[in-house]
Amino acid sequence: MTSITSETIFSPAAAGEGPADRGTSGSVARTRDWARIARRHAQSDRAQGILQLLSTIIPLAAIWTAMILTVHDHYWLTLLMSVVAAGLVVRLFIIQHDCGHRSFFQSKWLNDLTGTLIGFVTLTPHEYWRRAHNIHHATCGNLEGRGIGDLELLTVAEYRALSPWRRLAYRIYRHPLVILGIGPIYVFVVKYRLPLDLIRREPKLIRGVMIANLGIVGLLLALGLAFGFTEVLMVQAPIILLSSAIGVWLFYVQHQFEQTYWQDRENWDFHEAAVMASSHYDLPRLLRWFTGNIGLHHIHHLSCRIPNYRLRDCLEDIPALKSLNRLTLRDSLHCMRLALWDENRQRLISFRTLRKG
Repeated sequence: MTSITSETIFSPAAAGEGPADRGTSGSVARTRDWARIARRHAQSDRAQGILQLLSTIIPLAAIWTAMILTVHDHYWLTLLMSVVAAGLVVRLFIIQHDCGHRSFFQSKWLNDLTGTLIGFVTLTPHEYWRRAHNIHHATCGNLEGRGIGDLELLTVAEYRALSPWRRLAYRIYRHPLVILGIGPIYVFVVKYRLPLDLIRREPKLIRGVMIANLGIVGLLLALGLAFGFTEVLMVQAPIILLSSAIGVWLFYVQHQFEQTYWQDRENWDFHEAAVMASSHYDLPRLLRWFTGNIGLHHIHHLSCRIPNYRLRDCLEDIPALKSLNRLTLRDSLHCMRLALWDENRQRLISFRTLRKG
């Protein structure tokens, strides 16, 4: 692994202060200093936002048209183009994500409108997702705050307390084929049509969910009547499969890495968790473009009001974050085996590590 962790960045040699463990006054003070620097970049730019929207929507429309034209005679080419189309849908989702934080534009109304319309393409009800995701930000790294807007994660003690059948169910849930195969389709195609986890608590969210469902149905009806329902399905299915899997993978790697951060409520600190519970997914330049720099996730959690087009500028202002919790594409592949939070070792471990003791 090439990452530098909190034990390194907050060691006496690196930071010049305090013991080398999390939760020290020195580490908390340093993360709050970083948060103050990050907030300077929390400035949206309407022109830059519109340019980013156009540079995503126009290529997506062009590729989608090319896919529909090749769907009968050259379906192999349609499938190849679906990879690029899925990448553009992911980029569109990152814009919706920024709108959810109301950081993409200065106007609250314009953020909400843009996010709602994008949700018709990403299959994501904007207001519901905005609320769930903000809960995730407010509770990230807090063991008592798990359950909304995140993947299920058990501690070693919780896992050992389960019955054999429930242990098996959890192992199945954490399997890569479920997390990246069944899971994304369930979330984006099924769950988001009526996400009861929050609607039971906040019934007013049902309105936004129904607007999203009507928008999705209306868009599919229009496309189906224009190009044929079978043809639209053949084009959309691979795009949805790929983009939803990529989206879940990105979210997984952003928080499910070995030396992430989890604390009980008493020892949890918002700013420290923002940095330590989030990775720096250092992707190649082209992939950074498709993913809207969301790999700079520790910076995003420091100040969620920074639009994606300013995240790299913020990184330059906080050099220490370039190497903190850094994961390369190759490094990230090892994260899929991690499944349990070991409170004694203060790190995520695999089922195999648990068996070895």
